[in-house]
Amino acid sequence: MVYRNKVLHDHGRIELGIEVQKELIEMFAASPYMDEDIYVETLIELQEIFYYLRNETEDKIGDMKLIHQMMECFNGPSADSLEILRSKMEELAESFGRNTMRSESLYKGDE
Repeated sequence: MVYRNKVLHDHGRIELGIEVQKELIEMFAASPYMDEDIYVETLIELQEIFYYLRNETEDKIGDMKLIHQMMECFNGPSADSLEILRSKMEELAESFGRNTMRSESLYKGDE
C-alpha cells in the first residue's frame, strides 16, 4: 500500500478504493511469466504503467480494459519484459492520443 500511495502521488492521482490493485494482482498472478522472486517489484512497475496510461488516455479507457490490454501484452509480445510492456503501452497511449485528436478535429466547427 505504501508503494501504491507513492505511485498515485507521483502521477498526481487520487484513488479511494483498491480495486485496481486487486485486479492487477489477480490478473498478473495467473501469468505464466510472473516470477515469485520479484513479484512485488513487478507489481509496483505494473502500477506505474497503469497510472501512466490512465493519465495519458485522460481516463477515457476503463480500468479493466487497460489492465486486460496490459495483460495481453505481458503474456504476448513482451513475454514478461516490463521494459517492452512499458514501450508497447506508451505506443498505445500515443495512438490513443492521435486518434482522439483526429476525432475531435473532425467535429471542430460543428457547434
